[in-house]
This record gives sequence, structure tokens and C-alpha cells, in this order.
Amino acid sequence: MPVASRRIVVSGFVQGVGFRAFVLREAQRLGVRGRVWNRPDGRVEAILEHEDAETLAALIQRIEAGPGRVDSVQVSEGAEHGFSDFQITTPQGQV
Repeated sequence: MPVASRRIVVSGFVQGVGFRAFVLREAQRLGVRGRVWNRPDGRVEAILEHEDAETLAALIQRIEAGPGRVDSVQVSEGAEHGFSDFQITTPQGQV
């Protein structure tokens, strides 16, 4: 089955407010696989994968209303990485 993949970059006051943990919980709740990490520039980046693009859209909608202050969410189609779970990682562990 084809997998939809999205790379997102979240700008605003999104570090030090539990944002990555929020994304992890919401992703796990929806069965989304991927990774999320803090960027050195103060933004948060994530790769999201699921068989259903609508599920990814629902997660992105929740991310737009996440903790802290979300100013913008840039979304682009990403390459499939074949993740089996969702994890918080570091910039060095990004893909």
C-alpha cells in the first residue's frame, strides 16, 4: 500500500513548551509514523508517514493548534522513509 509522507516545519514559540511531546502523543493516537525534532533556528521539524493522506492532514491541523504559539506550518511532500513508529529525535538524527 502506498505511504503518504509529509515534511513539516513549524515556526513560532514552539521550543521549551512541550511541543514535540504533543506531536508525539497526537501522532501515536492517529497511528502516524515518523520523527520530530527541534531545529537550531528555534523551529520544530517533523516527518510524518501514514497510508492515508487524510490522517496526515488531521494531524497537521492539530499541530497548527499545538502548545506554545504556532505562527506558521510549512508542509511539503516528503520521501518515504519506512518508519515503524514515531519518535522524538535530535537534529543530528534527522533524515
